[in-house]
Amino acid sequence: MMEQQIVKMQKDLSFLKWYAGILTTLLVAAVSFAFTQKSKVARFEEISAERINIVEKTGALRMVISNKSRSPEVLAYGKGLTPPIPGGTRPGLIFFNDEGTENGGLVFMGHKDSTGRYSATGHLSFDQYNQNQVLYMQYADDNGEQTTGLHIDDWQTSPPFWEWRAGYKKAQALPASAQKDALLKKLMEPQPGIKAVAQRVFVGKNEEKTAMVTLADRMGKPRLQLLVDSNGVAKLNFLDKDGKVTYSLPK
Repeated sequence: MMEQQIVKMQKDLSFLKWYAGILTTLLVAAVSFAFTQKSKVARFEEISAERINIVEKTGALRMVISNKSRSPEVLAYGKGLTPPIPGGTRPGLIFFNDEGTENGGLVFMGHKDSTGRYSATGHLSFDQYNQNQVLYMQYADDNGEQTTGLHIDDWQTSPPFWEWRAGYKKAQALPASAQKDALLKKLMEPQPGIKAVAQRVFVGKNEEKTAMVTLADRMGKPRLQLLVDSNGVAKLNFLDKDGKVTYSLPK
């Protein structure tokens, strides 16, 4: 009888050891899982950083938040342009598309120099695919000469902005000649009557404090203007391609 009890106790002890082992393993796994899950989301009351890169799981860059000195250079397909547009000039947020090409941003600056003159800028822009900005809101102030408004631009669809820019920079470096002038004109007006880049719409306020809506043609020439000047005088102007007012209301 005593021997049977001893055998039973050994079996019970073995079961308890096995059971305790299972529980310990489950507990460790649960704690590890909870710790891992918690570590994915960190909470801070305050954080100071010179630059934060927002990336995909692959490491691809999608957004940069930075101070001025750490701001990124302009990238196309994840690489710098040739010639480059260096970083270190624009504090704020820069956006990148699925292919690692810059496609907009929010930047802001303002300072006063040793003579007391000031300048300030605020700029939110969205870029056309593989081109430059086509929709942007901007405040620009050069010591009181201020323009503020919404801009809508045309950009040619090809070649990509960085190729067009490289060609334009190369042409600018040529010695003065009729051939240079013709090449620059061709780059700026690749098709007759159509500029490579042209402002088509402006809604805002100019340096003379005139509130305006300006609609332009594909050469960027204003053709229709709705104006209210600084004295409150309202006017509607129709213009020809040379900028001459052809009809105005009130007459």
